[in-house]
Amino acid sequence: MLHDPNRIYIFDTTLRDGEQVPGCQLTTSEKVEIALRLEALGVDVIEAGFPISSPGDFESVVALSKAVKEPVICALTRANTKDIDAAVESLKYAKRPRIHTGIGSSDMHIKYKFNSTREDILQRGVDAVKYAKRFVEDIEFYAEDAGRADIEFLAQMVEAVIAAGATVVNIPDTNGYCLPDQYGAKIKFLMDNVKNIDQAIISVHCHNDLGLATANTIAGIQNGARQAECTINGIGERAGNTSLEEVAMVLKTHQTLNKYTNINSRHFYEISGMVSRMMRMPVQPNKAIVGKNAFAHSSGIHQDGVLKHRENYEIINPEDVGIDSSEIILTARSGRHALKHHLERLDYVIDKINLDDVYERFLVVADSKKEIKDDDLLALMSGEGSERNYKDGVTVKLLQVMCGDPLLPTSIVRLDINGKLKEAVSSGNGPVDATIKAINSIIEKDSIEIKDFHIDAIHGGSHDVSKVNMRLKYDNKHYNGYGFSTDIVAASANAYLDAVNKFI
Repeated sequence: MLHDPNRIYIFDTTLRDGEQVPGCQLTTSEKVEIALRLEALGVDVIEAGFPISSPGDFESVVALSKAVKEPVICALTRANTKDIDAAVESLKYAKRPRIHTGIGSSDMHIKYKFNSTREDILQRGVDAVKYAKRFVEDIEFYAEDAGRADIEFLAQMVEAVIAAGATVVNIPDTNGYCLPDQYGAKIKFLMDNVKNIDQAIISVHCHNDLGLATANTIAGIQNGARQAECTINGIGERAGNTSLEEVAMVLKTHQTLNKYTNINSRHFYEISGMVSRMMRMPVQPNKAIVGKNAFAHSSGIHQDGVLKHRENYEIINPEDVGIDSSEIILTARSGRHALKHHLERLDYVIDKINLDDVYERFLVVADSKKEIKDDDLLALMSGEGSERNYKDGVTVKLLQVMCGDPLLPTSIVRLDINGKLKEAVSSGNGPVDATIKAINSIIEKDSIEIKDFHIDAIHGGSHDVSKVNMRLKYDNKHYNGYGFSTDIVAASANAYLDAVNKFI
């Protein structure tokens, strides 16, 4: 693992540190499922659990060792033989096993957690590495609370555990205390002052108590660290861990750092959702990279800029993280460009539309609702007042239907076609059929075929608005139309003409 100085190894601890969040515990089968997705994602190391802590954790490490082929499988221990023995036993099926052992390095932990001395703690750390090395070649040592440790003592500890056989040394900011420049300087000091530092990989494990986990991790990498310890969605104890997706995309976006990972970022959105569902821990909407708003734009200025050239307001292509496209959210702050984008997406031909009139009506609706959905736009284009929408469109000015046993269903339709009123009467096997036949006799388009006809009540109840979706075939092309009304026949007529106005 030491040959490429620009390669950053990704150590995922979602299934160990991430699972320590209250209420987020996973079954062994769920851990295996996530581990297989982490393998597909391209992580280098999977921390599978803390085997001594419980029979369930022990079994999970065994199961992951059997299921995973490529990544290193890592088991956590404290610096004692009993923990290490449990880890060794749990890793016996692992293709590439690693033991992750360690002890506190800050005077705070030495005094108040261990009630000990620096000399004793240093010896316990060295002894743990030597003991683990008897069974497993790949040993990672963590110097807990290194973020608050005395730098000279930390350097002494790092040098001693590397000499004892550690292949990776983890410098955790366990409490998320450091500022990025402090943490980066700490890593640089170790790189410059530990004489055997070239014999091990330095790893960074940062917590997010001050919201600086990703920044600290990047600072560590910039100063010589070659392994980043992360979790999916940044989950973890308290405020969480460093977010895997953030670190990978920082390195991918900032090519000048000249660092790379083997992560296939296109799996991020999928695995983020999987972890969120299985751990019952929603992803905050404004979460970087995988939050639902990460590629959503609601400001008219931003929407216009993104639609003209995506990189105006997006430094990452959403497809690179597994999201199909950016999302243009329609609100009262949206401009004509965003409205045009959505109308075109719904198959409306902009050249046939009075966009200024539609936009004025759109703003009235948008002022009364927080967000405009597709159904709102479709109702705007095909419901009451839609006659203003089209330059040369066809709209219903009169619709009267007579039906009921024993009457033959009959429809009287008056249409406005480019300012001229035309009327027709027709009968059919039902009121909708009679209305469509009357419309066809006026527009003289007998070759129109209805390929699909679907009715939905938007909310339910006898006084509710019905939504009708029709798919028409004309001249070997298909056109969708939508209509909205408390009257199903009127909604059907509106839907039919909504489609017709796209080709007439």
